[in-house]
Amino acid sequence: MSSILVFGASGAIGRFLLRRLTPLYTVYPVSRQPHGDNWIVGDLNDVDFRWPDADTVISLGPLDAFAASFERVRPAGLRRALALSSMSAESKAKSPDPAERELAARLVEAEQRLFRAGATAGVAVTVFRPTLIYGAGTDASLAPLARFAARWHALPIPVGASGLRQPVHADDLAAACAAALDVSATHGRVYPLGGGERLSAQRMFRRVAAAVPAFVLPVPIPVALLKRISGAAQRAAVLRLRQDLVADNAPAAADFGYAPRGFDARDVLPAPAKSI
Repeated sequence: MSSILVFGASGAIGRFLLRRLTPLYTVYPVSRQPHGDNWIVGDLNDVDFRWPDADTVISLGPLDAFAASFERVRPAGLRRALALSSMSAESKAKSPDPAERELAARLVEAEQRLFRAGATAGVAVTVFRPTLIYGAGTDASLAPLARFAARWHALPIPVGASGLRQPVHADDLAAACAAALDVSATHGRVYPLGGGERLSAQRMFRRVAAAVPAFVLPVPIPVALLKRISGAAQRAAVLRLRQDLVADNAPAAADFGYAPRGFDARDVLPAPAKSI
């Protein structure tokens, strides 16, 4: 391969991936807003958007939008595609929340659409399902917890949250994308990708609190109480605090040497934000 189109390049994983790819390939970063002279402004939801020519594409944004655009455009010369889905395709498939079940079904459908479109167009497709992503301060899970703790000097700790978690650093996902590109064993495969450490949700919360560079009071709250006081929209998430949400990294390790780091809560917020 010589040229790589990267959708969602301005996101958490994209900033790490561009550093890895640009010394080796001609890279075309794409996002909805410009971020430099060499960026391409485009929206996959725009039916008139036409992809720049490239032999490889990596999608780091919403999978359903990418699959739909891929089906419409079928770019000539493209031979390789790698896209991020989510472990929510598995973990939320049997959720008591209909919206979460719909999300899981939409992810699985988008994966299948992408594989079918790739087969029709002669494009080798690989899909990653990452677990809880952190490392750039832009995620919607751990970064808000750290910012809350930094602002209020307290963080609720769900006591009894025994479900295992496997946070994965955005840079490790970027490394996985770069490593898998030239590996034919990954063609047509879906890989779960978690971090290098499994820990209980309760312990994960405590690590986030301890990593904030200011005094933070851990405030224990039993999961049973959280369940009673949570609204309908939050109840499914509270129930999952006692469920394991982990990934088997063995297939990725065997096929392309995936070796993620353990969870370092100091990376939940990037350095400039740690002064909050």
